Amino acid sequence: MSKNKTKKPGGGTIALNKKARHEYFLEDKFEAGIALQGWEIKSIRAGKVNISDTYVIIQNGEAFLLGCKIQPLNQASSHVICDPERTRKLLLNRRELDRLMGARDREGYSVVATAMYWKKCWVKVEIHLAKGKKTHDKRDTVKDRDWARQKERMMKHKA
Repeated sequence: MSKNKTKKPGGGTIALNKKARHEYFLEDKFEAGIALQGWEIKSIRAGKVNISDTYVIIQNGEAFLLGCKIQPLNQASSHVICDPERTRKLLLNRRELDRLMGARDREGYSVVATAMYWKKCWVKVEIHLAKGKKTHDKRDTVKDRDWARQKERMMKHKA
């Protein structure tokens, strides 16, 4: 017997940071859990989250997510003080934290959040080690993308 599992529309992705791919060269990818409060989970389920200006800082051997905006629901309980932009702790292994700290300190990388998604019943954040792009690098990326699109169109019309 097989069970019919219904998937929610949109898959497991909650929010994307599309600006990060434009602003940075993304290199190593890490997956981190987030320490959230109950009202934040309810708001995330409702889709009231924005990670467009989100980055990660590392202090005292712990990683924290800054700039993530989770808007509280109107139905949230009145006895809880909801701060939409509070600093949230990321849950990473010691080895991953050491790698992030080393790259940030020695090699001048930034740590940027690129996606938030569901993994089973937990909310996960995809973070990348990133180097900032210069203006000419951004223009080159746009040119390459446009050229690849034109090539595909030409090949499609010839075939």
